[in-house]
Amino acid sequence: MDKGGAEGVDRKVGVDAAQADKLALSVCVGVLFGNRKDRVGGVAAGVDNALQVLEVVRDLGAAGVAQALVGIHSLLTMPLVRATVDPEVAHQVAVRFGKYGLVPRDRKPDPDVLATDLWGLPLANPVGLAAGFDKNGEAIDGMLAMGFASVEIGSITPRPQPGNPKPRVFRLPEDGAVINRYGFNSEGHTLVLQRLQQRVRAHKYKQDKDHDRKALIEGKLLGINLGKNKSSAAESHEDYVKGVRTFAPLADYLVVNVSSPNTPGLRALQKSEVLRELMAAVVNERDATVKAAGLAKKVPVCVKIAPDMSEEELRDVAKRPASLKSDAELVQQAGGLSGAPVFPLGLRAVRIVRSEIGDKIPIIGCGGIASGKEALAYAAAGARAVQMYTSLVMDGPGAVAKTKDELAAYFEKHGLTWREVVGAEERGVKLPPM
Repeated sequence: MDKGGAEGVDRKVGVDAAQADKLALSVCVGVLFGNRKDRVGGVAAGVDNALQVLEVVRDLGAAGVAQALVGIHSLLTMPLVRATVDPEVAHQVAVRFGKYGLVPRDRKPDPDVLATDLWGLPLANPVGLAAGFDKNGEAIDGMLAMGFASVEIGSITPRPQPGNPKPRVFRLPEDGAVINRYGFNSEGHTLVLQRLQQRVRAHKYKQDKDHDRKALIEGKLLGINLGKNKSSAAESHEDYVKGVRTFAPLADYLVVNVSSPNTPGLRALQKSEVLRELMAAVVNERDATVKAAGLAKKVPVCVKIAPDMSEEELRDVAKRPASLKSDAELVQQAGGLSGAPVFPLGLRAVRIVRSEIGDKIPIIGCGGIASGKEALAYAAAGARAVQMYTSLVMDGPGAVAKTKDELAAYFEKHGLTWREVVGAEERGVKLPPM
């Protein structure tokens, strides 16, 4: 059976992406102008308007169309969505678009100046998608196609749970922020596991080969973020142990999430002795699962902690992985409030942790990254990679390519690379301003 070459696949994907943007624009225009009781007519009118817009850019070539679509998202689609669509509904629609590949693609090869690595695994660029966007592993391939080097799904709880009552997501556009009170809404281990297994089967059929990377794309990583059910005992380790047992064979890395403020008692797990016991149980299960599954490599385990901890707490948490002599890594990210206001806290947390552990353990910085400037600041503070989320909500999918392009232009201008600037502050190196 002819499964199609890379060139043929790329052409088909390009057509799908263009069709998706027509749909996205039409829906937004329809929502804006449609009758509040019946928006069907508005959506239909939006289709005509969207087609007229895309006719203008059709003859620009692939690169021109891609750039135009990014512009449509940032200048028209996203403002319309923010003005007219409930934040949680908009989130669900965005995930569906990613699920069906209806998102702008970043087809440009990442320049070498952006290359980095985590746990000895090369990455084409340092920009990843933070957990919370694709909670149930529905849109992995769409998000990777947008240009992310890593996608972290979750948090996933053992049993399905609905999360907190609605409304539970609030935009703060003037602050470039989002308040998230989802409360670990999750479809649960069983359904997400089935979805990931189906993804592996589909990729193997289409490409007729196996992959070393669980992201199923060279130079990219798939992370799985593990959470715990609200009904579980406050200091219980079992939910995380179950998560490791279930998902280790399907992940490039695992994340133990003890940072969310929306699950009662969860952040208490960041306390040193409790965290030590938790990570010991998780690492032991990881090792047993790797052995039982016959995996060639141990799956790195990360700890996701909140950036608003005190300096003493951050330093104490930073010592945990070393004391366990494990592969556990540290991820800095905010819970509850996300976006621009969190940037100073995240940057401070990375600096403190870096000063405690040096470059022995990679740090992934997250919180308030909307451009190359914030990503560069995290790198200088000691983050080997970064993650984005809120900027997608506020600025649209073009934020990913924009961040990478700004970093690449900066590095080429100053003769630097991402790897060279990581930890620059600790070494006393002052970088040129961006």
